[in-house]
Amino acid sequence: MNIDPQQLGIEFGSGGIIGVIIGFTAKKMAKVIAVIIGMELVLFRLLESRGIIQVNWVGIEGYFSGIGEMATTSTPPTWMVSLLSTLPIGAGFIGGFFLGFKKG
Repeated sequence: MNIDPQQLGIEFGSGGIIGVIIGFTAKKMAKVIAVIIGMELVLFRLLESRGIIQVNWVGIEGYFSGIGEMATTSTPPTWMVSLLSTLPIGAGFIGGFFLGFKKG
């Protein structure tokens, strides 16, 4: 089996660049989603205090805790497993993703 170091470098580098872009974007999207959810909860509280709506806070809390548990216990999708199974691209992607997420 012939291993081409140049091809490995290209795969590792391209995986790293894609990882940085996706990691950076993921962190920015997470911040936007957190702000939207926060604004929604403040709006609910304001409308509830004025007697316009009645909010089931226990139901909302149960829903979000269920999502958190599902995210920590679910297995990754098969496409992600096959993506990360290729070592050079996967290693570059993971390193780049964490770098982009940290810088985002």
